[in-house]
Amino acid sequence: MPTILIVLLPFSAGYFLSYLYRTVNSVIGSDLVTDIGLSAADIGLLTSVYLLTFALFQIPLGVMLDRFGPRRVNAVLLLIAAAGATIFAVGEDRSTLVAGRAMIGLGVSACLMSSFKVITQWYPQDRWPVCNAVILAAGGLGAVAGTAPVEWALSVTDWRGVFLVLAAVTVSISLIIFTVVPDRQEGVSKSSLREQLHEMGMVYRSPAFRALAPLAISATAANLAIQGLWAGPWLRDVAGLDRDGVVGVLAILNIGLLLGVVLTGIVAAAARRLSLTLGQLLGAYTVAFCILQGLIVAEAPISPAALWFLFGFLSYGMIYSYPMLAGHFPLAFAGRANTAINLVAFIGGFGAQFGIGVIIDQFDNPSPETYVAEAYAAAFGALLVLQVAAYLWFLINYRRSRPDTRDSATAQST
Repeated sequence: MPTILIVLLPFSAGYFLSYLYRTVNSVIGSDLVTDIGLSAADIGLLTSVYLLTFALFQIPLGVMLDRFGPRRVNAVLLLIAAAGATIFAVGEDRSTLVAGRAMIGLGVSACLMSSFKVITQWYPQDRWPVCNAVILAAGGLGAVAGTAPVEWALSVTDWRGVFLVLAAVTVSISLIIFTVVPDRQEGVSKSSLREQLHEMGMVYRSPAFRALAPLAISATAANLAIQGLWAGPWLRDVAGLDRDGVVGVLAILNIGLLLGVVLTGIVAAAARRLSLTLGQLLGAYTVAFCILQGLIVAEAPISPAALWFLFGFLSYGMIYSYPMLAGHFPLAFAGRANTAINLVAFIGGFGAQFGIGVIIDQFDNPSPETYVAEAYAAAFGALLVLQVAAYLWFLINYRRSRPDTRDSATAQST
């Protein structure tokens, strides 16, 4: 119980904020379009630059986590996120908003990876699935907070006020992590910086990484790009919902995400008893997620609430790729192995979130704020094709990577 209060909860609060920042534009996006005058490509770029800076920092982040520990790294980076939120709140043009959003992405880039790292330091391996599920559930709560609660806040203030409050909360959580969480040296690498960078190269050159990377890029891209921005406009333009209806379904989507991330830990524990591997779990989630996206692209006659609940529920299957890759390396590589997957995943998210806006702009849309159904079908369908191709690549190549015996449901699972 003491470590839950002084270790797990502070890091959970950081990941809660990370996901709230990631999803908030799905609600305030139309306000940004109106107030600043943005196109679909602009709002895609503005939202996705968070993912780009997040991704580009993963290589130095992995080295920093293994070298300096998660407590210091996460606390310092959260202050950068707070500064970015402040800049975003006062921005008057696209460039300023992009700069603020980029700083937010950089600042929260350690929230999940530092949590995974601190769990390996403080808890025995048989507790990792439960602890990781707690962190992921906090992110799911952040996603939920980025919908209806943000919409309520907009009735009290505007989007600028929302971001000023977020900046203050971010500073508070940074201080809590730095002052409350004890320091711990277990799992901190003693290698030189040169040796650490060489070891990171080993991760990127490994057959396991090459097998997992395309699937991590494409599946995470669909999750981040659609759930983080484009689900809201789809509900407005294709499902024909008003603003309250859109916010309600987005909340349902994120409740599905919350339940789904908790289920990943439960499924992994059950799979251990059935001698199923994480690769088999990843494959099952991928197939189900692709089928669900196919129904969305085809505008299947199913309730939007049901479709998007399932989207959130199935969208976190790629979380199994982190322990799958980490299982090929010693424990001191954990930060760099996890950030290797995070790097390619979030680069995919950036490309997809921006690319969907570019594809949508190619169609004859009725106005700068509304888009035709065919535009969404083309953009979402392109992502689906990439995921199917990546899954086939994974099936062909992962078995050749000679996975470590820890690549089973007895590993850290989620």
